[in-house]
Amino acid sequence: MELFKNTSYDFLRWKWPFIIASLVLSAAGLISLAVKGGPRYGIDFKGGTLMTVKFSGKPPVDNIRSAVSKRVTGEISVQNFESGSNEVAIGTELTDERQLDQNRRAILNTLTATFGQPNSGKLDLNNAGGSELVSRLRDALARNNVAMSDIQLETLAKDILAFRNSPPRSGLITSFDQLSAVPGVTPAVLSTLKQECYLAPFAVRDTQVVGPKVGSELRQRAIWATLAALGGMLIYIAFRFEWIYGVAAVVACFHDTIITIGFFSLFNKEIDLTVIAALLTLVGYSMNDTIVIFDRIRENLKLSRREPLEQLINRSVNQTLSRTIMTSGLTFLTVLALFLFGGQVLHGFSFALVVGILIGTYSSVFVASPIVLFWHNWFDQRKRSAVVVPARVNAVKEPVRKGPVKVVK
Repeated sequence: MELFKNTSYDFLRWKWPFIIASLVLSAAGLISLAVKGGPRYGIDFKGGTLMTVKFSGKPPVDNIRSAVSKRVTGEISVQNFESGSNEVAIGTELTDERQLDQNRRAILNTLTATFGQPNSGKLDLNNAGGSELVSRLRDALARNNVAMSDIQLETLAKDILAFRNSPPRSGLITSFDQLSAVPGVTPAVLSTLKQECYLAPFAVRDTQVVGPKVGSELRQRAIWATLAALGGMLIYIAFRFEWIYGVAAVVACFHDTIITIGFFSLFNKEIDLTVIAALLTLVGYSMNDTIVIFDRIRENLKLSRREPLEQLINRSVNQTLSRTIMTSGLTFLTVLALFLFGGQVLHGFSFALVVGILIGTYSSVFVASPIVLFWHNWFDQRKRSAVVVPARVNAVKEPVRKGPVKVVK
């Protein structure tokens, strides 16, 4: 399928505006990184505790940040998830492995003290585990004359927690009456639950704990993985085409990666493992697009050796235009949908791909191709200069031989 047939756009006519735009974007990103002391790493790379908490209503972000800051030292981050969601991510940074579990418990105790009923003596059903619920109900059910074996009690607790964690509740029960739909929850059991438990207006959905040492190792491995991918592609293209094609392709990939990371710094977004996965995906995607154009240039060079190189490159880009638009356009629509509707978990991943696909598509045409053009023009000019110099040397007249002068009368 071809969207464009027999096009003859002069793409390289606009190479300098795009090259200048790339230099400006790269400089802006690098300056931002320098001012901010490097990228803003997520918990995967710097270590710390990240707790995802769901509230029954709109999360009071300022109250949460103020309460947690009083009990946990160091940098505290409280971020909303996508608009319309009642979830927040509470993160703490640390430099000591011993603080990991301490910070996790401190956050949970702070939330309980601020939004729950810590002095009521009741069990928080929205944040309780199976063993805690079994221990709390065993004697209480016996006092209320509800006969239940240990196996039946464990099954009941398991069913209650499964009901709590399933959509649309997703970990947060707002009324005990909702539990009447759970098998085994009789009116007597429901009455006991109301006596022994309470429903906090929040529920801890997920907790991630990463030590600073592990985070540092992950950061180093992510950097080496990216560099190894670029190095391997350079070697492949150098053998597949010429070394200058490999250099041009790798420079274009570095260009895409630097600008994408610069956008993360400019917009103050975190870089975590999912973003590194997106960057590696971007490197492969951009390299593939560049190779397609280079392969067409190589084929046309075999058929039209006397055609000016700039005209030949333009023709090659036009011949691959339909493929570029279809591939890049469809991929861009997919990652744009992830960015808009994928939620907070995929936000960094999709943002990197949205920026990277836009930058990577034009870098194949306006960065990688001009590098090849500049190199060949410089090399041809140098070769012509080398040919002209010997010609001038041969053109010098031989010296006049000295000898007796014959006089002709």
